[in-house]
Amino acid sequence: MTTTTHLLARRRFLPIFATQMLGAFNDNLYKNAMVLFVVYSVYSSTAEEAKFSAIASGLFTIPYVLLSALSGQLADMRDKAAIVRIVKLAEIAIMAVGAGGLLLAWQGIMVTTLAIPLMLLALTGLGAHSTFFGPIKYAILPQHLKKEEVLAGTGLVEAGTYLAILAGTILAGFISVEVAAIIVMVTAVLGYFMGRQVPPAPAQAVGEQIDFHIVRSSISVVRATMEDKRVFFAILAISFFWTMGAILFIEFPPLAKNVLTADKAVASLFLVVFSIGVAIGSMSINAMLKNEVSARYGPVSVVIMGLFIVAFHFVCKAWPPHEGLYSVMEFVRLPLAIPLLVCLLGIAIAGGMFVVPLYAFLTTVVDKSQTARTVAANNIVNSASMAAGALLAIGLTHLGVSIVDQLLLAAAMCVGSAWLGWILYRAEQELVPAE
Repeated sequence: MTTTTHLLARRRFLPIFATQMLGAFNDNLYKNAMVLFVVYSVYSSTAEEAKFSAIASGLFTIPYVLLSALSGQLADMRDKAAIVRIVKLAEIAIMAVGAGGLLLAWQGIMVTTLAIPLMLLALTGLGAHSTFFGPIKYAILPQHLKKEEVLAGTGLVEAGTYLAILAGTILAGFISVEVAAIIVMVTAVLGYFMGRQVPPAPAQAVGEQIDFHIVRSSISVVRATMEDKRVFFAILAISFFWTMGAILFIEFPPLAKNVLTADKAVASLFLVVFSIGVAIGSMSINAMLKNEVSARYGPVSVVIMGLFIVAFHFVCKAWPPHEGLYSVMEFVRLPLAIPLLVCLLGIAIAGGMFVVPLYAFLTTVVDKSQTARTVAANNIVNSASMAAGALLAIGLTHLGVSIVDQLLLAAAMCVGSAWLGWILYRAEQELVPAE
């Protein structure tokens, strides 16, 4: 068996892989069911729809900014498997709140005064859940896998995550909110039982004290991590990537409805194509690098991503106006639909090839006692960048910049990411990786 396939048959990898997939599926089924319901059933203004989509993204990322330092410390200083069990149990309670909001929305009961606030509260809770699980899913890999398996494991986790996003996104576009409420509860329970199968992963930082002051600990974690310039540039490059991702994901639902005049199933189709592309990119880069952790393909990957975004922008600009909303079958038969989807797929493949080696880089160049805190520092900076991207999207919409033209901002940011990727690759060549 290859390195990639044999990991799927090992308990040291399969349970954490499956737990992550179930969590990603649930997050995206819930979030997209909620956002699509509000965009297509509650609001009728492009500005209001874009604003709600940005608020939802912002609420999901706030816990990352506030709690990532604490989550990183816990993951380094406590058994990671024990934390997984606690976090997945909490997911059941969070999804109970979210399912309640979805059911109220389905019945049309107090939609704007109770159902939407409950759904947003649950979304914030899911952000906290992911904040505490995030450092573990990457930091546990160097602890359970051999060094030559880490890139393959990271690629599998990323590919599996985006396939789970794909499944959740497809369902969100085609099922009603009451069915979504049932599925998110069932998935949360399955995730808890799968999380219980993760083998022990004892603390790597023995004897250190946890700092519960979230501001001081956040500053401390980021400052300590940034001392290694390889890690510093990797985190900055990943943050640029997720800022672009935040802008794109915020824009997809209102773009589909108001520019492409398509129904919510087409909005889901966009997210599906994006998820497939990132999964393809995640697996392709592992094959190209032959299990070596390196950023050498980063700059060219993100430049290609930017070119596809520009092409996507021009196809959207050329889209003919239409009364009513296209269904998926009507949409895919349109002359510009295939070029549009090919551009979107290209954006995602190039993005996956860019970001996956950077995550593997973060967990292999630092000591194992620091891996979770390194991932936590990355999450803090990434989340702040994503929140900034959400605020920027809101501001540009308020200033009257069209959703289509905002795509060019994401394309321009690819230049910065390519520059950071090049600097990281040069630093990688100059310094010997830490053992």
